[in-house]
Amino acid sequence: MGLTVKASGGTSSFKPVPPGMHLARCYRIVDLGTQESTYKGVAKKLKKIMLQFEVHSEDMDGTPLVTDKGEPMSISKNFTASLGENANLRKDLENWRSRSFTAAELEGFQLKNILGAWAMLSVVREIGNDGNEYTNIASINPVSSQIKKAGLPPAHNELEIFDLENPDMAIFENFSNKLQEKIRATPEWQQGGKPAPKNDSGFDDMDSDIPF
Repeated sequence: MGLTVKASGGTSSFKPVPPGMHLARCYRIVDLGTQESTYKGVAKKLKKIMLQFEVHSEDMDGTPLVTDKGEPMSISKNFTASLGENANLRKDLENWRSRSFTAAELEGFQLKNILGAWAMLSVVREIGNDGNEYTNIASINPVSSQIKKAGLPPAHNELEIFDLENPDMAIFENFSNKLQEKIRATPEWQQGGKPAPKNDSGFDDMDSDIPF
């Protein structure tokens, strides 16, 4: 798979996950390609990825957080695809697994290793650059031993990874129109990729030891 990070280098019916601490499982990784980001007035083009989680939790009233279809709600977070010293992806992953990356891992960490991993997400409300209010993942934390002993809920979604170097169009077609447009606008998409073989899941060599 091409999704390796290194030290260098919706629909109208969508319901947002409410603020709070929520048990969740990472089920999808999306290669967003090269995106333009602006920080302190400076525009940069950086390679981005998205981690998507299914949420197994309840609101303040004890009501399960599910969609209108009765499925787990989902929430995602975008990152610059880097494990540099100050990279948010590195900070979140190290916090999530409660240990730092080794020098060997920083030479090239396979993101597919986090698929299926459980976490506690700290979700907060924030005002975006457009003035609208959003619920975002503030931090990704490890699951406590007490929760693990009590038993984790059944997983819902299939594990998926979308890699622009070898795009699986069956996965792409399930993305929202907004996400599809975002990916189509990237130079990686414009250059084209070859479809993934139908019988290749991409997970044959996954390490089953969680956390990653």
